[in-house]
Amino acid sequence: MWKVPKMWEGGECWIIGGGHSVPRQFDVPENIIQKVLDGELPISAYSPYLSAIHQKHIIGVNIAYLLGNWVEIVFFGDNNFYFTQMEGLAKFPGLKITCNPNADKIADNSVKRLGRLGHKGISNNPSYVCWNGNSGAAAISVAANAGAKRIILLGFDMKLVNNEQHWHRMYKRKKKDAPYLPFHRHIVGFPQIAKDARRMGIEILNASPDSAIEVFRKVTVKEILDGRV
Repeated sequence: MWKVPKMWEGGECWIIGGGHSVPRQFDVPENIIQKVLDGELPISAYSPYLSAIHQKHIIGVNIAYLLGNWVEIVFFGDNNFYFTQMEGLAKFPGLKITCNPNADKIADNSVKRLGRLGHKGISNNPSYVCWNGNSGAAAISVAANAGAKRIILLGFDMKLVNNEQHWHRMYKRKKKDAPYLPFHRHIVGFPQIAKDARRMGIEILNASPDSAIEVFRKVTVKEILDGRV
């Protein structure tokens, strides 16, 4: 197994999840958002609008790696994601990290393997993450073990926005699974994450102002970039 190095000691990390607020926090025009949703434009069409964070430390959860090569890490917990994205991931120049317990099925040795702990919260072991029921919450352990002291959650809405679950439609669900709404189990780990973050001296901000997660301070991206928080 791999061990997360202290590469961001005392620094800041942004974790980009799948919630639909991502493009709207950067004022992406609605017609561009719709074209991305409809597949008329690639996900990277959002990239110019997110230029203000291109130089930040970024963990892209799952499909977020497609936003651009400025994403520093792609993190995923589902092997199916890897096998559907093998071609794109092979071209991705950043770190590729998974916590899937069946990662031995992945032949790509460039994918770093971390262990998955069943309990909630933030792992203080750099070779493990606390799963918390979803990849976005698990990625917080990666940022913490990398030494980040400020973690900004982006796209952690945990609810539908304009009847959309994500800022893309890359996940193909069977009709019997639609609408696939796992928010009730995705959200349960955040209270313990908040407790662990306080104990570890880590500030976590939720840059999804209408998020269903209530345990972190909610802010806007503009407030962060303007230095108001």
